[in-house]
Amino acid sequence: MFANDPDFLLSVHRTHAAELRAEAAVDRLARTLPRRSARGWLSRRHDAGRGGAAAR
Repeated sequence: MFANDPDFLLSVHRTHAAELRAEAAVDRLARTLPRRSARGWLSRRHDAGRGGAAAR
């Protein structure tokens, strides 16, 4: 049913190699981005327990 078509095998290999390179690039990018901190806009700390204007 399947032949050992060298062009097909080469295209599969290239596709797989491209996918591996893309995954590695995503991992590298994720490591370079800073982690989100508890502080938000203008260095205000986010507190989920407070209700904004109702807490004032």
